Amino acid sequence: MTHHYSITIQWSDEDPKFIAHLPEFRPYTPTDGETYNAALQNALEVLDLLIEDYTTRGKSLPHPQAISP
Repeated sequence: MTHHYSITIQWSDEDPKFIAHLPEFRPYTPTDGETYNAALQNALEVLDLLIEDYTTRGKSLPHPQAISP
């Protein structure tokens, strides 16, 4: 599924792992992964689940953030 939502991934020295956030869906995140790609895959799975949940409950999806030129 193609999404237009933001995913930010940062390394955490404290955890130590990559932490992924879905800014438009706060406070339902973060998720994490041992590698950058694992964090990305986990974030995409969470995103799919959130979209499915919002749709099932008839809740409006948040507007995707866009970068202004």
